[in-house]
Amino acid sequence: MIKLDDIPHPQEQHRQVKRAKVLGYCMGVRRAVEAVYRALAKYPDKTVYTYGPLIHNPVTIRLLEAKGVRIVNPDEELKSQITPDSPIIIRAHGIAPKKRQELIDCGAIIIDATCPRVIASQLRAAQYSKKGYTVILAGDKNHGELIGIKGYALSVPNGKCITVQTAAEAEKLQYDGAPTVLIAQTTIKREEYRAIAKILNSKIPNLTVLETICPATDERQEALMELVEEVDAILVIGGGNSANTRRLLQTAIDSSKPAWLAESADDIPQDVYQYGTIGLAAGASTPDSSIDAIEKRLLDKSL
Repeated sequence: MIKLDDIPHPQEQHRQVKRAKVLGYCMGVRRAVEAVYRALAKYPDKTVYTYGPLIHNPVTIRLLEAKGVRIVNPDEELKSQITPDSPIIIRAHGIAPKKRQELIDCGAIIIDATCPRVIASQLRAAQYSKKGYTVILAGDKNHGELIGIKGYALSVPNGKCITVQTAAEAEKLQYDGAPTVLIAQTTIKREEYRAIAKILNSKIPNLTVLETICPATDERQEALMELVEEVDAILVIGGGNSANTRRLLQTAIDSSKPAWLAESADDIPQDVYQYGTIGLAAGASTPDSSIDAIEKRLLDKSL
């Protein structure tokens, strides 16, 4: 005899989970995480440090802390936080030249995991600054990447660097008469950068606009927009402190499809389960393990 409890809920019976074609760790983040694991293996008797949180993903950070990795606060004195002759990983976001010198002065073993695309932006900021250009950075002024790039621009005598976060801020910017270059945070949405560049182009003669947005940012946005057309709801996986994850969530919300953010399987909102086809997108700092765990939970018919 078939019991009523054995009959699956209609929605659960037909629930499907579709992943975006591109999701999860980008190249730069994967390199940084692998650098930490290599350091743990190479220096088993030393404390391994990261300059700030390695990536913007609480799940990964908790895992690394459980392995003994310690996070250095960039806003506090470095010397009091680091044991000499210990390895410290510079995260994918990079670091300003002055801070790098402080690490050297601390006697730390520096392992540089700066994303190659961020390094390119750092070098170009310094090069244009040497030529007498005012460097304008488009993005989050408090983001580690822009703090580091700004440090390169200002490492040049008389260097000048301004950060513009929004099109509204670009409207208020006063042109100082100097040749000017615009550099984007690698994770800024292309539409935001275009809007800022358009406004600044109308205010600054011969503005040089550099293409520094990482393709991984575009690829995840485009993959999400394709996914939106195929599903009933979207679950964006990643840390709420991740800029690119937040932008993915906003894109999903703007699509008019129901959308939520979840860091782990335990964070999945109950409302998600009422939908038959659920799409998964994930920020560039989201580990494969989180994506796999959430997919498994969604497909678990016992929920």
